[in-house]
Amino acid sequence: MSQQETTTRDRGAAAIEAELAAEKGRFTGLARWVIVVFTLVGIGAAINQLFNLRLGGSAILEGTYLNLLAALFLCLTFITFRGWGAHSTKVPLFDWGLVIVTLLVGGYMVWNAEEATEYGWEYAAPDTAVWVSIAFYALILEATRRAGGNVLFFVVLIFSIYPTFAESVPDPLSGFSQPFTDVIPFFMFSSEASFGIPMQSFGSLVIGFILFGGVLQFTGGGKFFNNLALALVGHYRGGSAKVAIFASGFMGSMSGSVISNVLTTGAVSIPAMKQSGFSARYAAATEACASTGGVLMPPIMGATAFVMASWLGLPYSEIMLAAAIPSVLYYFGLFAQIDAYSARRGLKGMPRDLLPKLGETFKSGWIYISVFVLLVYLMVAFRWERTAPFYAIALLIVVNQIIGPDRFSVSGFLDMIVSVGRILAELVAVLLGIGMIVGAFQATGLTGPLAGELVSMAGNSVALLLVMGAVTAFIFGMGMTVTACYIFLAVILAPALVQGGLNELAVHLFILYWGMVSYITPPVALGAFAAASMAGADPIKTGFEAMRLGGVIYITPFFFVLNPALIGQAGAGEVIFVLSCAIIGVWFISAALQGFISLVGTLGSGAVGMAARFMLFFAGLLIAAPMGGVMGLNHTMTTILGFALAIPPFLLAWKNGDNADKRQAAA
Repeated sequence: MSQQETTTRDRGAAAIEAELAAEKGRFTGLARWVIVVFTLVGIGAAINQLFNLRLGGSAILEGTYLNLLAALFLCLTFITFRGWGAHSTKVPLFDWGLVIVTLLVGGYMVWNAEEATEYGWEYAAPDTAVWVSIAFYALILEATRRAGGNVLFFVVLIFSIYPTFAESVPDPLSGFSQPFTDVIPFFMFSSEASFGIPMQSFGSLVIGFILFGGVLQFTGGGKFFNNLALALVGHYRGGSAKVAIFASGFMGSMSGSVISNVLTTGAVSIPAMKQSGFSARYAAATEACASTGGVLMPPIMGATAFVMASWLGLPYSEIMLAAAIPSVLYYFGLFAQIDAYSARRGLKGMPRDLLPKLGETFKSGWIYISVFVLLVYLMVAFRWERTAPFYAIALLIVVNQIIGPDRFSVSGFLDMIVSVGRILAELVAVLLGIGMIVGAFQATGLTGPLAGELVSMAGNSVALLLVMGAVTAFIFGMGMTVTACYIFLAVILAPALVQGGLNELAVHLFILYWGMVSYITPPVALGAFAAASMAGADPIKTGFEAMRLGGVIYITPFFFVLNPALIGQAGAGEVIFVLSCAIIGVWFISAALQGFISLVGTLGSGAVGMAARFMLFFAGLLIAAPMGGVMGLNHTMTTILGFALAIPPFLLAWKNGDNADKRQAAA
């Protein structure tokens, strides 16, 4: 193993170890009660604000509300994340000191939030407010470092001081310079920086959905969805891997975290896959890909989707519906590859007598289905994105406590609050930090000119802009959380892509998808490394296997950004036609990657087999690509050409396959 690979593996192992410790660690004593109390106060403040309860006799201004959330959850960041060394649930005295300082500084920000808004402190803050804002800035930087890692910390640090020397930077990054004592109050008191769109979306949307995911998991929702996946597909060939796809998809949608999803569902799915004949590397790669896709899957998705909704000024339900088709294509491609792999190696399904019965599973889990139905109905029919999760939570808790199999005990309820508090603390620390990146571009007046410069650099080529965007998103995704990467690129890159004539919603989904690929792509591939550590497989080889299994994630974003029909932004007829072509194309691409066409036969090996795989892959691209322009052909002619190219590989597979392979269904 090379030095670079060793370094990458060590860095990934450290991140995975910290995440695993966080999952299993249990805070006790004073730390536990502080987390519980602060989290409940934050959730209570959110309920009061979102339902306009006016507790205390009057409404709370948004600035006061967001500052309160920031103060509470920044305190929790210093309790739940260590400044150095391995993760520990024992809080050092130094961190308690930071908690007290955060309470004092945050309390000042909350107390003066209304006056700061009224008198425009972002431009003319009194001396005391300037020094308090600098202290708050330092606390945010440290919290961002703990929660988001060193790479994100240095990116935020550089961009936060960038307005102080912007005039000295060459074009296209040159902007207006300002004194440090003017820049930091702008970050802390304006609605365009730390308390801009990222924190606004957190306060209005994210809290409710994170709490909903936590309640769902702690009341047995994870166990239900795993049993449902077992009952649906466990008995088919490669059933253990197909179960991992469904279970990890469901769990990932609830948790919004790739690594924690791998660590929770992988503990069950990876040993099951290995026991049924999958190699350790393939089992780990399957779990990594399934967990990564879960964060992109409606109805909950990850926190980034809610930030996107606020950024674009769209209802979350519209984001959710737009993300549905790409998510279906991703999981269909993963499912098709696993089926082909299982068929090629003769892997059987799991014995039916060891699997849950579908009827009994539905009977025991109707609670979870009903709350999902209520959630989606309230979001789509009434557009209650902000309050819908709280209604779903209330229904789930009431019904579960009366007849549910996993009723809350006092200890279990507190464990759930601690888990939710840790997630919210991590998000607040990251969002406050990357909000300063947004503020830096606002302060220097660079956002608009930079978009024009990027378009000019690409020579007005949309294709080149997209490639630049994909590479940039991938690079930043390696060192940032998905949310941080998305917001950074939404400021810098998205305006240039939109200016190039692309659909705005499609552009933002494109950035989101390409910010995710680093979880399964070496050299970082933390999702694949986490799964590899559990499976006992080589991390780098697992990463490359995950790249092949999740290959659709690299291709699909280009498809929907070039034709928004693939995110539902077209008439019903066009959407159905484009989706049908995309599904067939993804099937062909998946078959080419595995060298086996399900229900037909193997493509074989050697030069002939490789040529057939290449031809089938290219045919799949032509059919799935929702646009014309290839060799001067329109979309219909391109699709016909793709089907023509697929004929020879199909004939070869039919010839190579035995009678059982030719006629056998996926069972």
